[in-house]
Amino acid sequence: MTKPGLNPVEIKKSRRSRLWRINLYFFAVFTLFAALIIKLGVVQIVKGEDYEEQASRIDAKIATYPAPRGKMYDRYGRVVVDNQSVPAITYTNMKGTKTEGKLKTAKKLADLIDIDTSFLKERDLKDYWLAKHEEKAAGLLSDKEKKLRAKETYALQVKRVPESDIKALKKNKQELETAAFFRRFSGGYAYEPQIVKAMNPKKSSKDSDKLLDEKSSKQLPAQDLTYEEVSRVSEHLEELPGVDVIMDWTRKYPHEKSLYSILGGVTTPEQGLLKDREDFYLTRGYARNDRVGKSYLEYQYEEYLNPKKAKVQYNENRAGKVVGQETIDEGRRGYDLQLSFDIELQQKVEKIIEDELNTFRGSNSMLDRAFVVMMDPNNGDVLSMAGKQIVDGKITDYAIGTFTTQYEMGSAVKGATVLAGYQDGMPHGQQYFDTKLYPAGMPKGKGSYTGNNIGWADEVRALQKSSNVYMFYVAMRISGVTYKRNAPIPADLEDLKKMRYYYNQFGLGVKTGIDLPQESAGIQTTPKMVGGLILDEAIGQFDTYTPLQLAQYMSTIANGGYRVQPRIVKGIHQPESEKLGPVIEERSPTVLNRINNSASDIEIVKRGLKKVTQQGGTAHNLFGKNDVSGKTGTAQKPYYGTNKSRWGDMSYNLTFAGYYPSEHPKIAFSVVVPYLSNDKAPISKNISKRIVNAYVDLQKKHDKH
Repeated sequence: MTKPGLNPVEIKKSRRSRLWRINLYFFAVFTLFAALIIKLGVVQIVKGEDYEEQASRIDAKIATYPAPRGKMYDRYGRVVVDNQSVPAITYTNMKGTKTEGKLKTAKKLADLIDIDTSFLKERDLKDYWLAKHEEKAAGLLSDKEKKLRAKETYALQVKRVPESDIKALKKNKQELETAAFFRRFSGGYAYEPQIVKAMNPKKSSKDSDKLLDEKSSKQLPAQDLTYEEVSRVSEHLEELPGVDVIMDWTRKYPHEKSLYSILGGVTTPEQGLLKDREDFYLTRGYARNDRVGKSYLEYQYEEYLNPKKAKVQYNENRAGKVVGQETIDEGRRGYDLQLSFDIELQQKVEKIIEDELNTFRGSNSMLDRAFVVMMDPNNGDVLSMAGKQIVDGKITDYAIGTFTTQYEMGSAVKGATVLAGYQDGMPHGQQYFDTKLYPAGMPKGKGSYTGNNIGWADEVRALQKSSNVYMFYVAMRISGVTYKRNAPIPADLEDLKKMRYYYNQFGLGVKTGIDLPQESAGIQTTPKMVGGLILDEAIGQFDTYTPLQLAQYMSTIANGGYRVQPRIVKGIHQPESEKLGPVIEERSPTVLNRINNSASDIEIVKRGLKKVTQQGGTAHNLFGKNDVSGKTGTAQKPYYGTNKSRWGDMSYNLTFAGYYPSEHPKIAFSVVVPYLSNDKAPISKNISKRIVNAYVDLQKKHDKH
């Protein structure tokens, strides 16, 4: 029967419509099931292993690889410290690596390449023996001792390693080399690549003698990796788990030993972090085997020179097996430094010092060193900082002596003495009669170096003729002392402190503030009785100063009374391949203080310093056409140099401090030549003349460009 109200045609259409919908539904369900089956097949069959590893992966470890340190450039953009790529063999200790695996790899590597074993200590050999002989090592302990803590049991085992076995090990070259590699492998934490052996570029490149010195080659822990060894290891990497061949770096010095000591050194990977600053480095993300600056500029600017290392991520599964690795950061070189030095001027100054030392040391048996500092008095840029020392008959670099060693500077400080007198109330044009003084206890008297022919002198003539007596009167005036023949000089420690306060304003007796570590402030003793020592202080024969302090003092006069901090680094730059990149930090000049003298005070002293070199002074006509002002100095003091057989003998320190040109000075400089047996030797004057000529010639060259 049909339902009332529906005709047969409508009923038929309704049934066909329901059937079509049902079929469409079943088709959709079938399609979904088919797609699901296909997807499951892909997951289980095609990518099943990958997904299984991902499902079992529990950790990702980051390893860092070496990147070069920042370069150093001179003021004109010439490279002073560079990097050189060198092949290196590394070992990375993975998390699941067992001692047995390390030993096996170490033995295979010893079969392929040589290694210097001289670094091995007795403890290293015992550690190797214990690792290799686990059963014998266990037998060294009693049952009761085996229950102790691991650290305690191991200490007992180390003590009980048979001496005969260690002696036999020392005689077996193959065993020693295996022990050496095992020691290298054990030097760091998991995922910290250890440099096992690196190439010495000095021995692998025919041109390297021009580029490297022994300093850079010492930065590598295991020298003399050869290309043949690199090839052999590369061919067997699959048999050497954890071993890899990478490109490492070492420092390169294009200008040989110029500025050798001031540039500083870098630790080896084996030395790693400096022990006294280890916590400092670790809190900043360093690894224990990272190379860091260990002296002078490399040390001072470590935070900038230190590179951003490349990072590689190792992925492990639950079994500790590495299932993949990827580079997540390419790293970058450290930031570059632009130095204040003119490397061409530096090299010329060093050559001048060497020439003069060679000329005069034959007739001056105690002469063993000389120093030069040249700086811009207006901004503190150090243009040249050179020092040479004779050790065992050879002239070596001693540039650090310009700020780490100190000497009595003699009359070169007399400009500061006159200005100290002004600060204490001495009027301009003050005159004193230059003749020998005879304080109590000095029957031979104390007079000027040139004798008694100076007569009446004001401050200008006193500087021109280098009158000691004039300076004695200035010191006595400051101390409130009235000179009386054969009477004592009743100066006390407070008077000496007062004199030192005046000198400190010029940088004499205080640190200059240069951006280098280990600067000396000079030596200032505290005598039990001052008395006549106040006279010696006034002529530079009591307190000692560094050559750098002497240059800063003369800069202060040259620029009109401002003590400017010397600087080595002018700016920090982004690293670029072949040139200085954009500046990220510029080091501005720093004025430390202004001396308590008027412009007229300073001008009078400048007149005296100009007469020293140009109008019958102690350096008359020394500089020819070059308009130099300055002051000579001679101090007689005991010798304490490299020739210990002469220690205590009297010697002479010859000095010169000056600036060029006299009007609107561009450089101030000091020359210090201690320990001469002949006070008439013109070595300090010769050096002064030649370095000014070198500067003038180079400035003409730079002006043309």
